[in-house]
Amino acid sequence: MRALLRRRGAKVVLAVGVVVLAVGLWLFQPWRLFTSSTLDEALPVAPVAESSSVPVTTTTEPAPRSPETTQPPVIPSKAPETPRPTTQELASGAFVTQEHKTTGKAKVLKLADGSRVLRLEGLATSDGPDLHVWLTDATAGGEWGKYDDGRYVKLGALKATHGNQNYPIPAGADLGGLRSVVIWCDRFNVAFGSAPLAL
Repeated sequence: MRALLRRRGAKVVLAVGVVVLAVGLWLFQPWRLFTSSTLDEALPVAPVAESSSVPVTTTTEPAPRSPETTQPPVIPSKAPETPRPTTQELASGAFVTQEHKTTGKAKVLKLADGSRVLRLEGLATSDGPDLHVWLTDATAGGEWGKYDDGRYVKLGALKATHGNQNYPIPAGADLGGLRSVVIWCDRFNVAFGSAPLAL
């Protein structure tokens, strides 16, 4: 009887151990310490709407020529061209390492159509579970758990651990007072790295 109880106890301990191991693997995903991904997106360019108005040209009818006089040809006049809007850099900063080594540069760009984009250039960080890109009102660097304590704008999941990437900023997002971009592990509430942005 004791042997039977011991066997059952061993099976229960083994089953609990398997469940704990499975949950631990799902939470921590330790294989991500050895994985990485690269993405190289082009610099974003917004299409500029063509003007619906037709360029105005002015011509005058030449006066009837007499055999004694010759008039120079009339050159049509064109409406002056207005300069097209270009991409503007609103803020930029270099990444600093926090929980994991992170390097590269972050820029907030205003495109010709008025939309805004966060661009990460030369990014290099570690892989991890549940990584996201946020703009926040916290300063870059320092204590790595502070970024969800104040105001932040979520821009989506991190697309890749390395390379050049674009993250559209929602049209209605108020960027005033935001001071950094952070690579944020939402599962464990830690910053892998952050960059200062004066917005």
